[in-house]
Amino acid sequence: MISKRIIPCLDVRDGKLTKGIKFKGNVDIGDPVEAAREYYEQGADEIVFYDITASSDKRDIMIDVVRRVAETIFIPFSVGGGIRNLEDMRKVILAGAEKVSVNSAAVLKPGIISQGARAFGSQCVVLGMDVKKVEVSGQTPSGYEIVIEGGRKHTGIDALWWAREAENLGAGEICLNSIDADGMQDGYEINLTALISENVHIPVIASGGAGKPEHLAAVLTTGKADAALIASMVHYRNYTILQIKNYLSDQNIQTRMLW
Repeated sequence: MISKRIIPCLDVRDGKLTKGIKFKGNVDIGDPVEAAREYYEQGADEIVFYDITASSDKRDIMIDVVRRVAETIFIPFSVGGGIRNLEDMRKVILAGAEKVSVNSAAVLKPGIISQGARAFGSQCVVLGMDVKKVEVSGQTPSGYEIVIEGGRKHTGIDALWWAREAENLGAGEICLNSIDADGMQDGYEINLTALISENVHIPVIASGGAGKPEHLAAVLTTGKADAALIASMVHYRNYTILQIKNYLSDQNIQTRMLW
């Protein structure tokens, strides 16, 4: 059985760890480098780092913060936000990231996915998908739409179509974030996660909505996710990663344990 991965997410704004609800009302809550070290020591399987305003501000990602995090942890590290071209991807990888997440740029210029896959391998290219529930229509038959630029711009692109297209272009993994569930701590968007997981052949990371270990158990089983992204429940110290993994183990969900 393949172990499910538990992945803390570090949203970073102006070099500080931040957290919002439904992509709004962000407040600074700490130092991303210290948080990365703490989660690594607790047994995180990977760390995800998003520079959440790089795309909307049309600026480069904060490479110095990426480098400091990479020097602190010894597990896979994925970085996204402000990645616009192959050179940006190369800078992030040279700074210590194992994976690069492309989101807005991939929607605007899908060729960045295939370029990155050819240059660094599909395993390095993660498609970030920010998704909002909408009315079912001819344009969005799945009932889910892709939104870019940190939740600020609707695209009219159907989420299921885009997931399949990105896989065909060479993406090696999908990080699927529900804007509607983001920061609410009421549980992941199970239907969305299962829809995407069942229709692609690459790993899907569920994101948005985790508030307690039961939510992870649901998305990793019913939602068929390969991994679960967490933020609020560990940032606010409601749970440790070890507590989450022990709960999942009790539910017969296999994760990687440190001992």
